[in-house]
Amino acid sequence: MGKVIFFDMDGTILDTEKHYRRCWVQAAADVGYTMTDEFALSLRSLGRPYAPEKINKLYNDENAYYRIRTRRMELVNKVLEDKGIELKPYARESLRILKDRGHSLVIATATDYERTEKYLKQIELFDYFTNIVCATMVEHGKPAPDIYQYAAAQMKMAPEDTYAVEDSPNGVTSAYKAGCKTIMIPDQTQPDDEICKCLYHKCDNLMELTKLEDFL
Repeated sequence: MGKVIFFDMDGTILDTEKHYRRCWVQAAADVGYTMTDEFALSLRSLGRPYAPEKINKLYNDENAYYRIRTRRMELVNKVLEDKGIELKPYARESLRILKDRGHSLVIATATDYERTEKYLKQIELFDYFTNIVCATMVEHGKPAPDIYQYAAAQMKMAPEDTYAVEDSPNGVTSAYKAGCKTIMIPDQTQPDDEICKCLYHKCDNLMELTKLEDFL
């Protein structure tokens, strides 16, 4: 029987987190702030209201998030126009294998629907997914469980009967709190001890995911 598998997009399917990481730091500098690389890493998959609160508090400025994020989006758009959208290793092959085995693949992302659809269509992966769920559809983004609870409800499944594939600590925390069987394919950093406690499995890449007994 096919399984329901939720996939984060940036950092899991698309090799874009490296650009977001660098562009957060550059964007902050461009509008007059200093952001460390460590702080930029902490923003991976961080959704509303947490990202605005975190950034505004750091700079003691209620407009900091808007100003930095607006500039960051400009920088990221330019990078993706110049370099194109790169895939994580084995992304296309792995999704094809899982879909051919009868599994239902769903995107669960912090990115808004318009950009998610645009990116997936641009790299010809849109049709691999049964549904797309974005953090903008729920009250609280990652690391809150809302997006995965909502995604499971959309698929008429209990969260504990679904799988979530994530690359970042905030994403893992969201899926784990929702009750999903959480699989991490680390991007940028490896999980610490606390995150490891949340994991059903850890894989090195997407092809390794296809070899898990649950998905054979």
